[in-house]
Amino acid sequence: MIEGLFQLLMCQLVGTLLSQALHLPIPGPVAGMLFLLAILTVRRPGVEAPVMRAGGRILQDLPLLFIPAGVGLVTCLGLLRHQWLPIGAAMLLGWAAGLLGTVFASRGGLARNASDPDEGQ
Repeated sequence: MIEGLFQLLMCQLVGTLLSQALHLPIPGPVAGMLFLLAILTVRRPGVEAPVMRAGGRILQDLPLLFIPAGVGLVTCLGLLRHQWLPIGAAMLLGWAAGLLGTVFASRGGLARNASDPDEGQ
């Protein structure tokens, strides 16, 4: 577990350093996630790899991160009453973009797996 958390934090650190050094328009943790995605795509670790176990454990606690967002919504109800249309439109467009991105990523992954039948064994 510690090794997996270390790997995740190192990817975030590399992403932050790259983002700051290259003046990228994306946050360091996002660059770190892309770096981690590249590593996982090349290495393809198994389900029992430390980084996969650590990621799974973090995902189990993900609902806890929604508590601050809920508190923020409650404290900004006045703003939400006046700006509901642009906020709602942004949420709807973001949801649609995420859905389309998931569809295309899933199709690409399924097509790649279908072209290499020995990969799953």
